Amino acid sequence: MFQIVLKDDGEGEVQLKPHRTLNCEKRKNYKFDIAAVSCSGEVSENVTVHITVIDINEYAPVFLQPSYVYQVDEGRLYSEIVRVEATDRDCTPKFGDICKYEILTTEQPFTIDSEGVIRNTEPLDFEKSHNHILSVVAYDCGMKQSVPVMVTIKVNRVCRLGWKGIPERIDYAPSSGRVDLFPSAELQLCDVPCQVRQVDARVALTTAHIGKGCDRDTYSVASQRKLCGASQDSIDLLPSPASGADWAKGLQTDEGREGDQMYEFDGVTSAVAVPSSVLDHNLASTFTMSTWMKHKPQPGADKHLKEHIICSADDHKMNRHHYALFVRNCRLILLLRRDYSDGDQNNFRPAEWRWKLPQVCDDVWHHYAVEVKFPDVQLYVDGQLFKTERKNPEIIDDWPLHPTKGINTTVTVGACWQGSENKMKHYFRGYLAGLSVLLHRTERAEVLTCLHKCKESLEVPAMELLEPGMELLTNSDLTELSIKGDNKTNLEVLMRRVGYTNSREFPTPGRRNLHISTTITCDHGKVLKVPSLESYVMVLQPQEPTISINGTSNLARDYEDFRQGVRVFTDVHVTVGSVTGNKHNHDISSAEKKLDSCSVSVYPSLNPDHETLSLPENMLSQFGVVAKVNKDGVVVSGADLIYNYEQILRQIQYTNRKPAYYLNRVFKLICSELNGRFLSNEYVQTLTVIHPRMTGSKSTEQPHLADKHNHEHLEAHEKKATHDHAPQPAHAHVDRHHVEMHPAQVLSEDHSLMDGVQAVTGASHAVTIIIVVCVGFLLFMIILGVIRIRAAHHRANQEEIADTEMAWDDSALTITVNPMEQLNGSSPSNGQGPASAGGRGRGEHCDDDDSSDDGSSYRDDDLDSTDEEEEEVESGKHKDLEWDNSTLSI
Repeated sequence: MFQIVLKDDGEGEVQLKPHRTLNCEKRKNYKFDIAAVSCSGEVSENVTVHITVIDINEYAPVFLQPSYVYQVDEGRLYSEIVRVEATDRDCTPKFGDICKYEILTTEQPFTIDSEGVIRNTEPLDFEKSHNHILSVVAYDCGMKQSVPVMVTIKVNRVCRLGWKGIPERIDYAPSSGRVDLFPSAELQLCDVPCQVRQVDARVALTTAHIGKGCDRDTYSVASQRKLCGASQDSIDLLPSPASGADWAKGLQTDEGREGDQMYEFDGVTSAVAVPSSVLDHNLASTFTMSTWMKHKPQPGADKHLKEHIICSADDHKMNRHHYALFVRNCRLILLLRRDYSDGDQNNFRPAEWRWKLPQVCDDVWHHYAVEVKFPDVQLYVDGQLFKTERKNPEIIDDWPLHPTKGINTTVTVGACWQGSENKMKHYFRGYLAGLSVLLHRTERAEVLTCLHKCKESLEVPAMELLEPGMELLTNSDLTELSIKGDNKTNLEVLMRRVGYTNSREFPTPGRRNLHISTTITCDHGKVLKVPSLESYVMVLQPQEPTISINGTSNLARDYEDFRQGVRVFTDVHVTVGSVTGNKHNHDISSAEKKLDSCSVSVYPSLNPDHETLSLPENMLSQFGVVAKVNKDGVVVSGADLIYNYEQILRQIQYTNRKPAYYLNRVFKLICSELNGRFLSNEYVQTLTVIHPRMTGSKSTEQPHLADKHNHEHLEAHEKKATHDHAPQPAHAHVDRHHVEMHPAQVLSEDHSLMDGVQAVTGASHAVTIIIVVCVGFLLFMIILGVIRIRAAHHRANQEEIADTEMAWDDSALTITVNPMEQLNGSSPSNGQGPASAGGRGRGEHCDDDDSSDDGSSYRDDDLDSTDEEEEEVESGKHKDLEWDNSTLSI
């Protein structure tokens, strides 16, 4: 096998003999001895040579069987269905061991491990597939892949007692109407070990999936009551924190959802006292007390522990409870103690009603309403009248309360006031919403039913499908459906026609669970339980509506209009459309859709001294909506038709008794639908104040330039206010003579230098210097001729003085003054000088005590310029300063 070849340098080399090859798979090691022989024939000692053949990955794994076939029963999970095995002829573990198996076939409910064990990842269903064919390969540790082997797994049909064809998920698109839930339902009885007498099937739809159940995040509690026609005289003891009820602001809202008015009570500190101005602490003999409540038992708590929802107790010294609604040991209890004056003190009268209800401690939202016509008391749970049973409710009689002087009562929510200890006790732990009291009458039963009625429900099969011997029952909410009878075939037909519907146009998307339970009753009375099934309806995301508000966004009105009141949104129009892709379809009539609130914000905030916002009280009362007005605007809330909201918005009136202080007013309007889930665009309305112009003689030099300047100034300001979310006040300066001046028109703040001349807007810097020089010269001349000036004063024209808030166009005004004429005692007689029509048109006049100590050229905002002018006119002290304008030009 090997030979030694002698080299020239005396070295020997072990070589493989020609035409011989090494094969690790045949022989991995070689061992032999060699000795060196000298030329003289001497032989050395032997040396052992070890040769190891290195393996190469020349062989691929091979399965022991050409294919695999195995059978399994449906509906089971196997830890091992079949074990496949492959080998590799390579001689070393690196290339001869199998390190990995892999299933090449995708989307199959099977997996294989490194040992070749195949198992299923989910129960197999004969109806879905009778056979599963898998392609499996093996890899050696050098990752050389084998030829695939075919593994066939046959599924045996097994008859199991229960329903077949029940889908795990049913998709529901909003506004799609009725959808059948189980169109392929089939009940398999298999080999039932008895004669079947009756089969009962029950389908339950879980509606407590969000908020207070039944998709109730669509509208707030107040809107629900309005839509159901509840009495508007009900007193809300848990109003929204945003409604201005300061006494309720300390309560924690559930998940921060303030609009839903769901309050969380921690059982330790959460409680509030209700002011007597909100609720008369003395209940009438007839009333309705109602609330939404979610409550669960407290582990390890004393069964005598009281958890008060509402309580009226003495305010100090004594601990007498006058009336209360509380939970104790999973019972709802109403306490109603009559006063001594109501009857004979020796007569027992009903004072406590104790209802034992499973709903009280099931940690699910329920609606409770207690109707009292003393001594008769009725309880409505989820809109259904509680049927009185033996000792349920348990009624306890008691003596009347003895009269006590100087004791008032405290009404609290979430606990009860302990007067002797001067603190709250008996705290409630859970959730409350919509706690209200209606005095002197009871709420209608149909209203209580409506408050709990769901817009989503199960659809009952048509009654003509019901055959003799079969019975079909539902609960009042149509969330539970029972089918029972001895006809298996008709039972399957009815189950296939059970449907689901959701009449809300914009339901909350998400999962609605379905529970199916079945029982079989044998002839001898034995009941067999069929495995229950769980399914669910997935309500898909609805197409969101778009609420658009439009109208004339800029309105200009005169002073007198603002004083009498201006309608802010005279032609506002609200439309609702749906979004389909990138297209907006405004095809939903506003007469059919609803809004639940509209908010009007004013920028800047109103000045209550002279600004008001008013709404039509008759419309608010007629439509049953509520309006909250403050200096920042108004909020109108309550679900109602868009048409009615438009009528209210168009009647909102803004009044300003001092319009001269402003250039414009900005109002922002936003409306919402479905409890704020959908918001409109921000519609900005700008009211512009039209300042009056001069009615007398005006400068004839380029009048069109002044008009253009004013127009551009107003347009720029309106544009800024429209696009600015928080526009700043646009006040104009008002001089002591009540003439409106824009900020750019004020030349100087030194009133002592401006009694004779007013600044001209738009003058250049050079002209300004000339004006200052001329004014100084004019002042010097006035001092020299003060005696002549006083003598030359004449009475102002009464008609011109009556124009109290006259503005002027001064963009190109030229004033010419000749002080020499004043020194000569002459005054212009043609009425063209500054003391005649031109000067009077600007409202210039001079009183004996015209100068002020502070030198201010502006009026205080608290003073009405019109009122002061009218006083001055009546006093007859208006005098004008005459100047000679032949030499001085400005």
